[in-house]
Amino acid sequence: MRVLVLNGVNLDILGRRDPALYGGLTMAELESRIYEWARELELAVQCRQTNDEGEFVKWCHDAYASVDGIVVNPAAWTHYAWAIHDALEPLTIPIVEVHLSNVDEREEWRQHSVVADLVAARFVGHGPDGYKMALDYLKERAT
Repeated sequence: MRVLVLNGVNLDILGRRDPALYGGLTMAELESRIYEWARELELAVQCRQTNDEGEFVKWCHDAYASVDGIVVNPAAWTHYAWAIHDALEPLTIPIVEVHLSNVDEREEWRQHSVVADLVAARFVGHGPDGYKMALDYLKERAT
C-alpha cells in the first residue's frame, strides 16, 4: 500500500515550537519515526512538508493516481484553507487527518476543520503517535 503523508505550514519548525503542545521532535525526527512505522507495517510511505499552500494543493492533486491512502496535517490551514478541502475532495482513497496537539480543546478558531467532512478518521492530541495511529488505520482498511 502506498501512503502519502502531507504536513503543512510551520511544521518545519517542530522542535522550536512549544513542546507542551507539539512535543520535542524535529520534523526530520518525526519523519524518521513515520518511515520506521511504515516499514513495520509494510507500507510504502512518502513524507512531504511545505509552507506553501499551493504546493500542498498540488501534492493533493498528484495523489489522485499515485497513492492508496493519504495522511494530512494541514496545520493552521486546517481551519480556513478551503482550497485544500477542494483539492482533497475528489480523492476516492481514504484520507486521515492528524494533529500533534489536541486542536479540539484549544482556541475556538482551532476547533473547526475544513477537511473534517472528507476524512475517514481523525487523530488529534496524540503527538507523533497520531501518525502511527493513522498508518495503522490505513493498513487495517487495506486488508
